[in-house]
Amino acid sequence: MNTTSPYRVASIDVLRGLVMVIMALDHTRDFFHRTAMTADPLNPATTTTMLYFTRWITHFCAPTFVFLSGVSAFLAAQKKTKQEAALFLIKRGLWLVVVEVTVITLGLTFNPFFNFVILQVIWAIGWSMVILGLLSWWSWHAVLVAGLLLFFGHNVVDYMKLPAEGPASVMWLLLFTSRGGIVPLNATHLIGAFYAILPWTGIMLLGYCMGRWFTRDFPVEKRKQRLIITGTALIAMFVLLRWANGYGNPVPRKIYPDLWSNVLSFLDASKYPPSLQFAGMTLGPALLALAAFEKLQQAKNSVLAIYGRVPFFYYVLHFYLLHIVLAIAFFVAGYHPAQIVQIPFWFRPADFGYALPGVYLVWAAVVLALYRPCRWFDRYRATHRQWWLSYL
Repeated sequence: MNTTSPYRVASIDVLRGLVMVIMALDHTRDFFHRTAMTADPLNPATTTTMLYFTRWITHFCAPTFVFLSGVSAFLAAQKKTKQEAALFLIKRGLWLVVVEVTVITLGLTFNPFFNFVILQVIWAIGWSMVILGLLSWWSWHAVLVAGLLLFFGHNVVDYMKLPAEGPASVMWLLLFTSRGGIVPLNATHLIGAFYAILPWTGIMLLGYCMGRWFTRDFPVEKRKQRLIITGTALIAMFVLLRWANGYGNPVPRKIYPDLWSNVLSFLDASKYPPSLQFAGMTLGPALLALAAFEKLQQAKNSVLAIYGRVPFFYYVLHFYLLHIVLAIAFFVAGYHPAQIVQIPFWFRPADFGYALPGVYLVWAAVVLALYRPCRWFDRYRATHRQWWLSYL
């Protein structure tokens, strides 16, 4: 047994824990809000302000998590040779892809026949890690160049005429353009491709490159200054691009006749796939939060930091807990067992659900229920060094 604690930056753990908690709100809304299956919460013409921001605030989760995965990959690589670090990233990335298709899809759908396989953020992170492993094996500069090209340039695809059918169209969908595309495997099995890989890869690659700012010997004040400058620049870029209403988003911003609807439309940049405008809107504040959280080094044992140190454990567990609660609510609401089979989620009829206060209540209960298991696993990882723990 080894009780030596590895080097960690508390601000990363706290921010990652915060986005994990907020992320659970969106998945709770998917399972329990009464219009989650029938309406777009970001449509200014039909939504309410509370519903809009319940969905919108969760936009910060995936890009922040992917970015911090890149930072963590760089920090973990400091304890390995270049080849060892690259091979680990490739193996862990492929393992994450398998887990997404099997363990996480099952937790999301509760469908043991896997009629609907869901490709989301873990899928994108897995393939991004494989790409990062290959590029980092070459050099840090290769990661930087590829990251900049993908981050700032992937929206060039919006102006290209792409194949509309066949294997080439599926490849473009998976790599660049997915907006919730459905890919049929056969008459009874579908793939829901929700996360286009390469736009997320760009975010991870730049996170890896910024990992240099978080090493043990890098001056804290210098790191804080760079985070503030970069975060402010990303927010300014978002505002300018969004105002210009041209490059950086797959579709132009829609103009409405009233001020508040235009404010909501301004903030509704594309997450599927994550546009340059979306990345600026979300990662800019995330970097400012990292700078602000530098003063929280003493908060390493806070609830958020504990969630942030075991994010994958928390992520998998919260889907299964939410879906168990959903199944119980399904029967309590009086639905017939014949109504269990639904697409995409079993136990989730389209007419089922609660008002937002009920969603928030379930969300708070689930997050609190996950604290003790996460604290146990955090302590277990801190005192054990089995090889498989590095994959969780």
